[in-house]
Amino acid sequence: MMAPPRPPSPRPDGSFVSADALLAADVTLGPGAVVYAGVEIGAGCTIGAGSVVHPGSRLGERVLVEDGVVLGKRPRLRPGSRAEGRFGALTVADDATICCGAVVYAGAEIGHRSIVGDQSQVRERGVLGEHSVLGRGSTLDFDTVVGARVSVQTLVYITAGTIVEDDVFIGPGVTMTNDDTMARHGPETGLRGATLRRACRLGGGVVLTPGVVIGEEAFIAAGAVVVRDVPDRAVVMGVPGRVVRQVTAADLLERWR
Repeated sequence: MMAPPRPPSPRPDGSFVSADALLAADVTLGPGAVVYAGVEIGAGCTIGAGSVVHPGSRLGERVLVEDGVVLGKRPRLRPGSRAEGRFGALTVADDATICCGAVVYAGAEIGHRSIVGDQSQVRERGVLGEHSVLGRGSTLDFDTVVGARVSVQTLVYITAGTIVEDDVFIGPGVTMTNDDTMARHGPETGLRGATLRRACRLGGGVVLTPGVVIGEEAFIAAGAVVVRDVPDRAVVMGVPGRVVRQVTAADLLERWR
């Protein structure tokens, strides 16, 4: 019979670490940090004061976890929630930063050199790609994939089932939706997140309705409400959004790398 995992116990630096956690020799722990059994933390990592690392979380090398962070949180779901499903360990790649007060769930994946901003949230099975930034107070919901070099600004909601390809810009306060009926449907009806193609840009306060596709290099002006698919390189403005012109060659991503 296997022995139960040992609970975190106090250390001289004021942190609490389970003897069943695996920490590299040079990991730095702030006062009040808690590390549970089954956690793996690589060389050069810093865990800030009051942060909690739940069982099974895996951190690569040189990961910076600031104060008051929760890593590996288990979801608490209402009966029949669409978020139900299997999830594995939280994985945080080398050189990532998790900022103050962020909550990153079990089963999420945080990419190399990415940044999870203050008070932001990454739900189970959510993926934040390498060199991407999730801004302060933003949410990356369950079963959502964000690619590489994506810039997500402050207070953005990326709803469940959304796909964001590489090099996308998402302005502050953008809201994405995935349910036309607002919960008035049976279990046979799935959620429909948006798809944001490579290098498209969304201005502040844009609203995306369920299932829309934003084309490559498209530009959605601030405050637009997008109710239908947007072609590649289209400039969209207004409520409801309408195509007003094309993105010029001078404004394409390759001109600005």
